[in-house]
Amino acid sequence: MKNLLRNARENKGFKTRELAQLSNIDQALISKFESGTRKPTKDQITQLAQLLEIDYETLMIAWLKEKILYEIGDEEFALKALLLAEQEIQNRRKKINSVILSSLQSVLDEIETLKNQIQSFDHFELRQVSKTLELEFIHQSISLTGNSFTLEETKSVINDGLTISDRTMQEHLEAINFQEAVAYIKNLINKKTGVNEKEFLTLHNLILKGITSENPGKYKNDPLIIREMNLFFNWVETHKNSLHPIILASESYLKLLEIKPFENRNKQMANLIFNWILLQHDYIYTTFNKNNDALNEYSTVIKEYQNKNDKSIFTNYILRLEKENLSRAIKLVSK
Repeated sequence: MKNLLRNARENKGFKTRELAQLSNIDQALISKFESGTRKPTKDQITQLAQLLEIDYETLMIAWLKEKILYEIGDEEFALKALLLAEQEIQNRRKKINSVILSSLQSVLDEIETLKNQIQSFDHFELRQVSKTLELEFIHQSISLTGNSFTLEETKSVINDGLTISDRTMQEHLEAINFQEAVAYIKNLINKKTGVNEKEFLTLHNLILKGITSENPGKYKNDPLIIREMNLFFNWVETHKNSLHPIILASESYLKLLEIKPFENRNKQMANLIFNWILLQHDYIYTTFNKNNDALNEYSTVIKEYQNKNDKSIFTNYILRLEKENLSRAIKLVSK
């Protein structure tokens, strides 16, 4: 942990004095954290993780590991005790997850009813809904980079192959590339390919094709990022059958936002993975930035989640959004 803190501070270009001023933690204490002679409190860990942009989960794991080692030292029965503790923690987590799921069950049931209603549509109606929502998803996703295309202009470029005057080549490529990425995901779903690192990197390469030569399809040159992404894909694989798909998609989105594995397009990649998981399970495209009000709400929810470190804040937001989107999709057909 001491190395994590010191390396992150140096990478940010902070002196211990500057970090002390920003965090309101005594400078001498920060030096002791970095030398390993003192341990921060949990509140201090949260604060330092935010200021130094260290992944909270990584720092907490390091903190807890050192706390455990300090308590048990080299006791003769330490390993056996740890195994029993692990079993107890897993049992508690199962109970907590069960309680969380039951509290969300009524909303999940409503969402399932709406989803089944959409699945009952005929082929033509399903195609109509899918094409409309896919176009909106592409348009809203490319707007995250500052792309100025309207929804109709996006449609003209990706469906009709037209060129929009007074728009840059990059804006055209962003729309075309994102359509290719969406088509690639649909193909993966048809082949029943789950979320994995190889395809994740391929998607990043696709959305940057012809736009930049700056490491498309490659993580930042940082061993910690590579480790975090390995943990991420292990986490997805471990939880893909135990977490509800919407919860899995929501937590995956948050994890990718926190890790920021690429030099650019991190939010777009989080959007793609989020929707890849939803579409795998017959849910519909979900986006956050439909208009200024929606963007403001999204930003508020993200800040509240980060301040409280409570994933349920974001999950509840996503559940409401998914329910609204499903209801709107049904109205598209009934028009």
